[in-house]
Amino acid sequence: MSFFNKPFRAALLATAITATGTALAAQDGYPLTLDNCGQVLQFDAAPARVVTVGQAGTEILYRLELQEYVAATSNWFTDVAPQFKDINAGIERLADNFPSFESVVAKRPALVTADFFYGIGPQGVVGKREQFHSLGINTYVLASQCLDQDSSKGSDGVRTAMFSLDSLYQNISDYAAIFNVKAKGQALVDELKQREAHAIERAGKLKNSGQSAVVWYSSADMEMDPWVAGASGVPAWMMQTLGVRNVVESNEVWPSVGWESIAKADPDVIVLAEMSRRRFEADDVEAKIEFLRTDPVTREMKAVKNGRIVVMDAHAMEVTLRAIEGLETLLAALESNE
Repeated sequence: MSFFNKPFRAALLATAITATGTALAAQDGYPLTLDNCGQVLQFDAAPARVVTVGQAGTEILYRLELQEYVAATSNWFTDVAPQFKDINAGIERLADNFPSFESVVAKRPALVTADFFYGIGPQGVVGKREQFHSLGINTYVLASQCLDQDSSKGSDGVRTAMFSLDSLYQNISDYAAIFNVKAKGQALVDELKQREAHAIERAGKLKNSGQSAVVWYSSADMEMDPWVAGASGVPAWMMQTLGVRNVVESNEVWPSVGWESIAKADPDVIVLAEMSRRRFEADDVEAKIEFLRTDPVTREMKAVKNGRIVVMDAHAMEVTLRAIEGLETLLAALESNE
């Protein structure tokens, strides 16, 4: 029989743990105050349970080795990155698309993260931030939703300046601060910066400069205008970085532009988004390719005739860890045509 009662043993154990260097180090980053897209967040410790509404945030958490905190995920556009397949298999998925407010709250999260204001924001389809805050649940929306972007305009927001990877780095740094793993966050940022610098170096050796391109994400219907990359989003950054001209001039992130206008611009390259989502027929990259080859307008475009169609991971076209992979994919396609 133990001579210590349970409360005393618990107190003694807590004292012993606090006396260790590891436990003390774990509290060094708190309390933390974080300004997130107009909301001031307070953290006294790492959130014990997190529900993610968006693949980008989920994969950042996995990359920072924070999967033990993730209670559930949702809103997936494509398959999880191969290196996270086993991790992701052991974590509940609330929905392939957007989950209900009730299903998120039922997981008893301390933090809910969102990739887009469309999910959690002023008119969020999952809920408003204030709804979660009223229940004592913190919310974090990717900083890229409000850095050089007005997400209240257009279907996916309007860029006020050209995208740069600084937005992604801010997302990573914020997550690293919230969970007090700043060294891991900085190491990841440094790795991505090195890859970007290497891509820029390779791009400087391209001989066939001055090419043009359009990036087709999807369409609500095959007979409707496609959603294409605007002039200042992630794909536009890729093109600018590699010396390619985007034929679309709209500052919306994903404007809809008629095929007649695109055909008139007649880009050298057409980049197609590949995803596992099947919300629309044009989500299927094979359906996109078939359309380009058979539609009387698009089949006459030189990119189609010359077979200069590049397939790119749709997730690489957003502010995600895969954006650098998208840059490398487009670069490799340009190099192969030298």
